[in-house]
Amino acid sequence: MTKRMIIPLLFGLIGCAILLSLGTWQVKRLAWKEGILAEINREIAAAPTALPDTPTLAEHKYLPVEVAGDFTGQELHVLFSIKNQGAGYRVIAEFVTTDGRRIMVDRGFVPTDRKVETRQAENVKVQGNLHWPNEIDGFTPDPDKAKNIWFARDIPAMAESLGTEEILVVARATSKTTPDVQPVPVTATGIPNDHLQYAITWFLLAAAWAGMTAYLLWRIRQRTV
Repeated sequence: MTKRMIIPLLFGLIGCAILLSLGTWQVKRLAWKEGILAEINREIAAAPTALPDTPTLAEHKYLPVEVAGDFTGQELHVLFSIKNQGAGYRVIAEFVTTDGRRIMVDRGFVPTDRKVETRQAENVKVQGNLHWPNEIDGFTPDPDKAKNIWFARDIPAMAESLGTEEILVVARATSKTTPDVQPVPVTATGIPNDHLQYAITWFLLAAAWAGMTAYLLWRIRQRTV
């Protein structure tokens, strides 16, 4: 090894060490995230409880609940699509509980040609999860209220439109099924988990860095022969 090779070698070793450490960190983050997702899925699938008096995002996120009452037939429709099924709408329905509370229930997905069906139902039990979806950003269009088409689940705006509490239960199962409605229950799959891709990227960069370092050292050696 010549003196001219020492600095490129050190530079290559340090760069590889940094990239490998970043890849290893992402592998550890992957295990951590998978543990969190598994715990969330257990919470989602737990036995349902009664609807809290004042549910909050901080204390009751994904809380499984069971409510009984009536669907009034008042609905809001959120543009939505399901893989291999195409476009349709989420049905956000007004629900009056047996003790007189007015809340919202995300009943699930309907295809575009079933948007205007009548879905009023009485004496229904709904099992699902409390949810506060974060779907609004600066690019979300305002709802077309004349056509009853929304582009995201905006809990405060929807509650105001329907005249309900700002409470959304995403249905998992109902005692009276509606043939044209396909439930879309809450799952942890919507939570980003890209750590494996990040880890692979860092490891590939480390391999490329090592390859370029080896090539540079070879070129230096060839010049000194």
